[in-house]
Amino acid sequence: MQWTQAQAEKRLNDLKISNLPIMAIKPTITPVDPKWFQKYRALCREFMRTLSDSVQELSIMNLSRDEFMNLLMGREIPDNLSIRFRVPLIWGGKLDINNLFMCFTFPISQTLDRFIMEQNGNDTIWMPDPAKKIYMPIHSTLSGNGGNGVADRLSQMAANIASGRQAA
Repeated sequence: MQWTQAQAEKRLNDLKISNLPIMAIKPTITPVDPKWFQKYRALCREFMRTLSDSVQELSIMNLSRDEFMNLLMGREIPDNLSIRFRVPLIWGGKLDINNLFMCFTFPISQTLDRFIMEQNGNDTIWMPDPAKKIYMPIHSTLSGNGGNGVADRLSQMAANIASGRQAA
């Protein structure tokens, strides 16, 4: 059964990710370059190096200093984080940083897979289209008063990395 946008948004609400923007795509089976994975790995490293402008989201992810630095330097994705395509390559998506976003593997990436698979056979598929490079469910972004020492520390580290890149 083809979903309307309202039905897709209701399903996301049921899945506890109601703050996730979505976009409609008409999947068109597209040939994928046989060497796509090598290009994807390089693109992921490039994507990770652009995350210094996403410190607010990163600070909520409870990363260790080493995980944070490895991520921002494009070395390694921490456990339980995934880089996803907004539009899969097989459906016409591009190998481009703007077609990527990061989220928790469990439960978010797995929930998104379920959401997409539930639309199997539809002419229009509703795909995740987060506004930022990192998607955080609304319940993860809420915090009380008093500040966040981790966020402050990571913000300072990211500012130092960004200023070092601009100087180079």
